[in-house]
Order: sequence, then structure tokens, then C-alpha cells
Amino acid sequence: MRITLEPSSEPSPSHSQTPKDEVEWVPLPKHPLFTAHGGANIAAYRNLLAWDGASRLYFWDANNRFLHRLSLRLGDPDPSSVLASSPSKVLQADAVLDFDVHKISINRNGTAILLFGSETLSVMYLYGRASKKDVNLICRTITVGSHAHSTGGNDIRVLQVLWHPYSDTHLGILSSDSVFRLFNLAVDPLQPEQEYYLQPVEPGRSRNASSVCPVDFSFGGDHLWDRFSVFILFSNGAIYVLCPIVPFGSLFKCESLVEIYNDAHTFGIISANSVAASNSKLAISWLEATFPELQNQDTEGDSLSLLRAHAYSLFDASLVLQGPLRRVGQDGNEDSFGCSAECEGRAVSFLYNLVSKDSILVTAWSGGQLQIDALADEIQPVWCVGSPPRLRVDSHDQILGLAMICESITCSSLGKVDHNAWLGNPPPLLRLAIVDLALPRRAESGYNISLFIDMLMPERIYSLHDGGIDSIVLHFLPFTSQSNGKDDTMKTPSVHPVLNTCQSRYTSEPSICGFASLSDSFGYSWIVAITLSLECVVLEMKSWNLLLPVSIDLEKKPISSEGESKERDIPTIISKELLSGPKEVLVPHASPSLRSVAADSIEGRSTLHQYFKLFHETYVEYGHKVYLELKHHAPQLKKIINDQHSRLGDAQQKLLNGEEKEAILKKRLDRAIQMHNSLEERLQQLRNMPCAHKKPLSRAERQFKSELDRFKEVELDALHSSVDALSARLRRHLQASKANQQQKTAGKKTHAGDNQISMLKSSLEKLSLVNTENSKKVKLVESTLRNKERSSGRESSLPLV
Repeated sequence: MRITLEPSSEPSPSHSQTPKDEVEWVPLPKHPLFTAHGGANIAAYRNLLAWDGASRLYFWDANNRFLHRLSLRLGDPDPSSVLASSPSKVLQADAVLDFDVHKISINRNGTAILLFGSETLSVMYLYGRASKKDVNLICRTITVGSHAHSTGGNDIRVLQVLWHPYSDTHLGILSSDSVFRLFNLAVDPLQPEQEYYLQPVEPGRSRNASSVCPVDFSFGGDHLWDRFSVFILFSNGAIYVLCPIVPFGSLFKCESLVEIYNDAHTFGIISANSVAASNSKLAISWLEATFPELQNQDTEGDSLSLLRAHAYSLFDASLVLQGPLRRVGQDGNEDSFGCSAECEGRAVSFLYNLVSKDSILVTAWSGGQLQIDALADEIQPVWCVGSPPRLRVDSHDQILGLAMICESITCSSLGKVDHNAWLGNPPPLLRLAIVDLALPRRAESGYNISLFIDMLMPERIYSLHDGGIDSIVLHFLPFTSQSNGKDDTMKTPSVHPVLNTCQSRYTSEPSICGFASLSDSFGYSWIVAITLSLECVVLEMKSWNLLLPVSIDLEKKPISSEGESKERDIPTIISKELLSGPKEVLVPHASPSLRSVAADSIEGRSTLHQYFKLFHETYVEYGHKVYLELKHHAPQLKKIINDQHSRLGDAQQKLLNGEEKEAILKKRLDRAIQMHNSLEERLQQLRNMPCAHKKPLSRAERQFKSELDRFKEVELDALHSSVDALSARLRRHLQASKANQQQKTAGKKTHAGDNQISMLKSSLEKLSLVNTENSKKVKLVESTLRNKERSSGRESSLPLV
């Protein structure tokens, strides 16, 4: 038992809600928290469940708007069970939360939890004080980035929020105005520490609005430059990379930093290519300034295990938005990346997964498909020299924050594996698989698919969607298989439905509001799912031998004949020794003179006694064994005979029932034949009608119709999002300019603000014109289709010929 000493005014979360003798351990699905409530009010939740990776499970109560903390016992008393402490500990915010929470997530060390709402972002610290009214814990709660995201019209939406994997106080936020922000909650939760304005295409060159609308992002893993990378997904499926991005004050392993530092010296700075040498010099200068201890670090012996990142930025260069990442062998056409032919709709979510030496990128599409790729090369940092960032410094010239515009540049070797490092080319993608989840039909917009990694086995990915939960296991990893010496061919992933919540072929609303993957140190894994009716489902996930191939015994002899198979099926009632009969009696060899010996003589009597003794040992003892064997198996034989008689009676009864139903089946068959003939006659009449011979759409018309459908599903939402973001920026800029004008004197005037306002107004007017023209085109096509449907309806109303 662990005992923690805390002041009475600041109790630790380890304190129980009730005395220790009142705490009960019950199975998690039968916990009173999930059996005493009727359900949630709104079906728009994404995930209200979080696990700290050790022994505590957190669940957000949407009805009462507070947090429940459950202590878990994994694999106790048996490996498949999960026990939870009852009653749960209630954590309540110290401020009024007047918004609906859609998702919660916990930081790395389990001290704070993020409350992701529709209009507000809040962070609740899990160490609070006891309430004076009840036994709840009152926890300090702060608002994050309210000036940047929460507006009056809610135009700038928060798309994704994630805790940084190398910091306990940094949050990464991606918003609909194409800006990625990094907040340091320990310094200032309202003002971002770092801002990156994303510009994936040059102004005026984009033909699709979805190519400039971000959807999701993910931080990289513990692999080379991936730990400093941010992967950003756009609505058209394009993936971009920002590298390097490091939270100020975060800690990194020294040996990992020395590895990439030596790599830049070995392969970059001595390169004959001027571009590679320049890029490696910038990377080395960034590493030496961000981690000053690297210059004095001995590569042969580690004097420090962790190094802290210092606030630094290149003064004359900004990061390049590397991408879009293209598959190996693709050309540089704008439409050659993103959505594959098998994928439908728009990109909705993204996941980065590090499995040994492979960086796996998973993109989920609204049509119900998963696009799984692997990086075919390493990520390296790239800067655009001549584009200085904006820095915020203190009185001692120490950097407090930075902001920069990240533009995408064209590269010469797109979709190719370049063996020359540090040339600034984005790494290509190796397509592993396209997984179709075969989700039920949905009449409205596409699916919202969330992706999770198994905590125990990273090769397994969980997809949470409106129809339930699926498990995808990767069996082929290119770099990992190559390093292990395996010459495996590319194997497709295995997909298994874990939980099905859809009872029909159609689905409209999500049914799961919480999901968490649990694991312990003994190699057992579970998943926990919470439905909208607050039902808890706990499933044990098998991990052992899941990735091993199926072993086939080639030395196993097949059954040679039907007799042997039947013989194996017969149960052993009498031993084979008795069925083979008595042993063969070997008569002892007798001399020829024995035939002349009388039977009543001493020699004859001795010979006869020897023969009788031999026959008695053979036949009498065999008969005794047969008698005992039959006496022992008599009840079993009687039971088998009675069973055979009962089965025979059942078979006879079924035959009688079949004979009785035969007449009914004949009548139903005759009616079905008559109905079939009637339907064939009606079908022939319908084929002779004029409307059945109308000309099908041409190839150009079908292509135009598909473009209109795609515009209606993807581009129109992207245009609305862009217009809302521009409107919010314009209002914010107008408010800032008015405030500046009030502070300045009447004689001083600046024309820079007016020029920016005029540019924003002109761009807004252009977007409005494009939106209006596209809306007119859609209405024109819809009216044409309605007229055709009406004309076909009039023709179909004609009497049958």
C-alpha cells in the first residue's frame, strides 16, 4: 500500500472518497456509475474516457458536468477481469463550465486533464482541495487560448488538441484558420508560445478549397527527427510535415540527440552538394543553440541522460511546410496525391504510429476507408532562408514566443526515394494497404472515425466509428522486417470487428461516447467502451501469438483410407487386446516316442497335465477377462443403444413432419412460380415503354456529375470554413486597428492597416463570388435533374401496353 503525505488543504488524488473499509471492488461493467444513470443527453461526444496508463480511469459525467476517477485492478483475481473501486471519486471544477465537453485526454504524468468542448478549451488539474459541502475534490481549472479561438460567432473552430509527448505542460492546437499553435500552460495559457501559419499552396494556384483546409494533426514519435515533427492532414488527404518544432523547456534523451547530431555532421556537412551542406549547417546550428550541451558532449560516454530544450529560433529563416507527401512512384501533379481511387469522401482523422523502426501514417476517410502508409525515408528539417519569423522577447532578449509563416515549396524529386540526404525533399510514402471497414450505409454526411493505438501491441490499431469498434493488425512492416532478417512479402493487415453497435444496414448517429485501451505489465490487454446509454463494455484482447504465422505440420501423415477415419471416430468400448482374440498357444515340442506312451502312465499324465495347464492359462483366463470387460461396459452399451433408439425415433418423427409439410411446400412453390411468371410479364411491359430507352449519361456528363457531387460533399464545406475564418480574422483586425487608432495621435496615420483591410476585403469578395457561382451551378444542375425526373414520371404514368 502506498501512503502519500499531503497537507490537509491540498489532499492528494490518492485519498479515497470514503473510509477504506467502505471501498468495494466490483467488476467495471457492473460499477454503480454505469448502472445508475439513464444515459447522456447529446449524441455528439467523441471520447469521454481517459486512462493514465497506470491504474486510474477517468470518465466525464456530461449530465452533472464533473469528472469521475476510478481506481482499477487489472487481471485480479483472474487475468481476464478488471475490477474498479466503488464508489468513484468525484472531481469538480472550481469554475462554472457552461459548455459541452466532447473529448477528454490526460497528460503524460497524469496531473492534468484536457476538456475539449465545442466552444472552449479547459484544463483541469487533478490535485485539488476538499469541498466544504460534500466529499468532492475541487480542482483548479483554467481556460486555454480563449483569445485565439473563442469568438462571438464561433467562426474559428478548434479542429484538434493534443498533449505534446515530451512535455507535461504543452498543448498543440490546430484551428480552422490554418494555424498551428503551441501553448505552454505553465507560463501563459492564453497566449501561444509558438504560432505557425500554414500556407500549403501559393495564393491563386489552388483549384480546390479542400487543399487549404486542415483537418487533423499528430506529433511524431521517438525516432530521429520524428520527435521534432508535426504531421498535418488536410481535407483532400494531403499530409504535410513541420520540422523542427520543440516545446521550450521540454526534456529529450541525450543519446537520441547525439545520434541525429552526428548524422548531420557525417552525411550532411561534408556533402559535395551545396544544398545538402547548407541544410545540414542550419540543422547543426539549431541543435547547438537549442541544446547547448551537445557541443561539449562526449559521444562515447553519456554524462547527461536528459537535455532541456532552450528557447531558440533562426532569425532569418522560417520552417518549410514539407509536402504534400506522395507515394513512391507518383508524379508531381496536384491531383496525384491524397485520396486514392478506393477512398470516398473527405479525410476526417489522422494517426501517427511508431512501430519499432517504421513510421506508420493512417488516414481515415468519411466513406469508411483507412489509408495506411509508411515513411519510405527519414524526415529532416528544412528552412526557408530569407523569411524571418516574428519573435517576442523580454527585457534580457530572451525569446518568449515566436510566430512564422510556413510555406510549401516545390521539390524536384517528388515521390522518389532519394539516397542523397539533406536535400530538403519530403520523404515519400510506401502504401501498405487500403482497409475498407464495410460500414453500413449512411444517407447523410460521411462517418466520423477516430483512431487509437493499442497500448501493449503497437501493431494493432483500433478504429472507433458510428457502427462500433474494429481492430486492424499490421503484419508487414518494411524496415522492421528488413532489420530482423525476415524476407517477408507484403501481407495485408487483418481486420476484426471487436464491437458492433449497429443492428441494421443503416446508421445515423454514433453510439459510443467513451473508449480506452488498457494493458498491464504481464502482457494482458483490454478495451473499455462506454455507450450513450452509459453501459460499460470490457473486452479482453488477445495479444499472444497474434503476429505469428500459422504453422503447418508437414510431417503429419494424412488418413490413408476411409476405414481408418471411421475407426478413429468409434469410441473405445472393448480393448483391442480382447478383440484380437486369445494369444496363439505354442504347443511344446514332444519327442516321437511320446506317441507310444500310455495316457495312464506317469509320463503320459505329466504331459497331459502340462497341456491342460497351458490351455487353462490361455483360454480360461481370456474368457474371464472377456466376461469382466462385458460386465463392466454393459451400462455404457445400454446407454448407447438407448440413445440410438431415441435418435431413430426422432428421425422417424422428422420424416413424418416432412411428409406432412410436403403438400404445403408444393402449394407455396406453385404460387411462387405463378408470381414469377406475372413479374416477368410486367417486366417485359416496362421494357417496352419509351422511358426505358432513354440515353444514358456520356462520359463527360458522368465526370461532371461526380465533380458536382464532390463539390457538394467536400468543397462547399471547405469554402464555408474558409469564409468564416476570414470573416473572424477581419473582425479581429478591425477591432485591433480601432484600438490602435484610439491610442495614436490624430496627426499620425498609417496606411499599412488600410492596405491589409482592403486586401482582406478583396479576397473575401473573391471567395464570395466563387461561392455564389458554384451555388448557381449546383442549383442549375439540380433543376435540370428535377425536370428530367418529372418528364420521366409523366412518361411512366402512361398506361401499360
